[in-house]
Formats: sequence, structure tokens, C-alpha cells
Amino acid sequence: MSTEVRYDVVVLGGGLLGCFAARHLTSYRLRCALVEAREDVCTGISRSNSAIVYTGCDNKPGTLKARLCVQANRSFEQLCAQLSVSFVRRGSLLVSYGPRGDQVVRRKYDQGQENGVEGLSILTGAQAAALEPGLAPGITSALLASGTGVTDPWALCYAAYENAQANGCQVYLNAPVTALRREGKDWVIAAGTHTLRARAVLNCCGLEAHRIQELCAPPTVRVIPDRADYLVLDQPTGPYVHHVIFQEPEQKGKGLTLIPTTDGKLLLGPSEQPGGAAPHRAVTPEGLDFLRRTAARVVPGLDLSQVIRAFGAVRPNPFSVRQEGEAWVPEDKGIHSFTISTPCPGLWSLIGIKTPGLTCADALGAMLAGEAAAYVGKGRPNPDFDPCRPLPPRPRDLDSAARRALVQAHPAYGRVICRCEDVTEGEILDAIRRGAVTLDGVKRRVGPGLGRCQGSWCADQVLDLLARTLGVSPEEVTQDGADSLLLGGEGT
Repeated sequence: MSTEVRYDVVVLGGGLLGCFAARHLTSYRLRCALVEAREDVCTGISRSNSAIVYTGCDNKPGTLKARLCVQANRSFEQLCAQLSVSFVRRGSLLVSYGPRGDQVVRRKYDQGQENGVEGLSILTGAQAAALEPGLAPGITSALLASGTGVTDPWALCYAAYENAQANGCQVYLNAPVTALRREGKDWVIAAGTHTLRARAVLNCCGLEAHRIQELCAPPTVRVIPDRADYLVLDQPTGPYVHHVIFQEPEQKGKGLTLIPTTDGKLLLGPSEQPGGAAPHRAVTPEGLDFLRRTAARVVPGLDLSQVIRAFGAVRPNPFSVRQEGEAWVPEDKGIHSFTISTPCPGLWSLIGIKTPGLTCADALGAMLAGEAAAYVGKGRPNPDFDPCRPLPPRPRDLDSAARRALVQAHPAYGRVICRCEDVTEGEILDAIRRGAVTLDGVKRRVGPGLGRCQGSWCADQVLDLLARTLGVSPEEVTQDGADSLLLGGEGT
């Protein structure tokens, strides 16, 4: 039986919300821990994200979501500078091709004005076409939001995680929560082989958040996931679009979004489909067909032969529930604001935090950490808290003199493993030291496998480096955790 370990606050879930909550908890004089069911953080819904930093013009005025989104957008440069994460204010265009879309453009402009969003303007079709000549002709109006940005969601999650660790947060991986119960004023958590005791618990378990809450309290909100498909395009001859583009369709339904990423690619998506009881992340022919057809209509010159990857995502869709007999039934209408349940003293449940969850992750984490610290009576600031996380070495970003100096000091940074993305052995070894234990964990941290060949050149070398560094056989290395062995197994 495991020894019980006591903390002031325990965070459940190692996605963006959990990692930022843990980071902000370390800014107080208290003991905190982060618990994650998987072998690594950033393995749930946080890993499939459009990477857009929204301005707040999409959110209903007066809501927590609107307030936090506007606040977070304004301070995103500072956040990314502290954590050494890339961030670019591309600006966005919401483009309309008819009267229904024009009404949406005007409504979102008015919402943005009421929310205090800066840098909004309504453009004529001609003005929008001048900014984005690659878009299909016939634009009737557009909403320009100059504050819209793009970031790297993986880097953001890992940076918050590493910063929380550096400031003293204890981490438990491979620790799925199987029990959560109240004992006096404390919470007792069974997580994998560990037993933790805490005065407060922050439930940031994404798609599983409602299940975790229901270990100790009646249902309040449940997540009924949606599915989405995305396409990633290389842009070898320059960008097809310069802004983030939101296409507002004339028919009711989801339009296309085009996102020029921070690393020079183009992300198209999402398709929108029901997820079912057990949604999967595999792409669907219907979703990919929707993206290709819509992209050809919105950006006629887009070269879809440049697609280098398609991926599926699962997205939270929260509904309040009511009891009917023995069953709990979702209400007819979903919840569009952030849902933070407090069903028991000392328990905060973030169930179904959806867009703009990435934008607001830091702001939500700060808010929850402050409330939890006050609840446990330890709201004094930690004078040793350091909000900054140093940038790991990236030879491709250095000038030739600095790169030579790095290689002379550490020769592994001179051996290129991924030719598409110019990723070196030194970066891969550093990613493993920082916590990567799978091929996808390395890819999300430093990029081998993200380029045009999608890992066909470098995957075996990354696998070998993982095996040697972790001290396991190559047959034990996985692509993305359990049930994704690359070598060996049945039928080989």
C-alpha cells in the first residue's frame, strides 16, 4: 500500500488548464502537486488545437469567458516572453459572402466593442480583398481584428508544466484517478499507485472532468464530445493567406478557418461532426471532403497537393444535466460560457472548457489558484517564484557563429536528425530529459516528424535515441503511449 502524501492543493489533469493552474499555485507559499493519468502531459484535448489566440469579439458580453479572453489576449506577448514560446499577432478576417454573413460580422463587431476589444474594424469587400487577394471574389464585408494571434499550443503547455516543476510543483505521471473522497476537511485522492491528501482539488481533466467529479458528487455538467478534422499544408512558396481567416457561410453550419501557423505552415479546419459515446481521433472521409471542398471554394488558388498531414481532434461540448428517474439527461442546449462547478467545499471542476480555452488557460489558472490558495489559508505570495522558463537550445534559430559555438560545446547539436525541420540530436536528447518518453512526445516538444516527410526519414533514429536514453528496448518505445507500440507485438 502506498504512503499517503499531503499537499495543500492537488491539480488533476496535465493539459493546458492543469499545467497553468499548477504554475500559478507555485506563486503562493503552499505545497502543490499535478496528477496526470498518462505517461506525459499534453496528451489529451490540448494536443489538438487550432492555436488561435482570440480577441473576445466572439463572446457574449458580461460573461466570464468574454472578460478573461479580452484580458488574456492583451497580455499574451508578456506570457509567451516569460515562457519562451512563439507568438505572432497575425490579425484575423471574418469574411462574409452575403446578407446572413454580413449580419454576423456586424454582431461580432458590436460584441467586441461592448467587450472592450481594441483594433476592430468593418471592411468592405474591396478592402478585404486588398488585404487577402487569394480569397474568392464576392466578399461583401469583413471584420478585421488586428489583435488575433497564433501560438504553439504544445510549446505553451510544456512551458507551463516545466515552469511549475521548476517552482516546486510535484508531478505524478501514469496516475489515473480512481477514487476521490472527502475526509473531514481534506480530500483523499487515489491516483495510480499513489494516495494523496489535500485541502483543495482542482479538477482539470478535460473530457474526463465530469467523471472525476462524479466520484464524489452528483452530476452537474457532462461533456458530450464533438469530432473535428484538420489538414496541414506546407507553404514552400510563401503564404496563401496572411491573416487568420474565418469564413462565415451563408447556410447555417460551420465555415472554414485558415490559420497561418507560427512555423510557416497552413492549418485548415475544423470539420464539425458528432463524437458519439466514445469519440475517436481518426480522420473521417466526410470531414476531409468537407475541408477540401470548402477550401477550394474559399481560396481557389490553394494548392491542396501541399497537404502533408491530416489529423482528427476531439473537442469538449458541455451540457447541464437533469435527473429523470435513475438517469441523468442532458439539457437541449449546450453551455457556451466557461463552466466551473464547486459541488463540494474545496473542489473546483472545470468541465467542458472549450474555445477560447487556450487563450484563457493562463487567466483561468491564475483565478483558480488564487481562489484555492485563499481557501486553504495560504494566500501569501511565494517570494522565490520565477515566472520565466528559459528557451531550450534551438540551433536553427541561431546565427552561424552562435550555432558553431553551441556545437563546439555540445557536439550533439551539430548532428541533424530531422532534415525537414532541421532538428538535431541535441534537441531530441534535451526533449527526453525534459520528459518525452514517446515519439509523439519528442515531436510535440522539438518537431521531428512535423515536416514534409512526416518522420519517414527520422522516426527510426528518434526511436533509437529514446530507447538508449530511457534504458529500454526499442520494442518498448511507443508512438503515443499504451497500445501504440512501433515494433514487436502481435503479428510481427
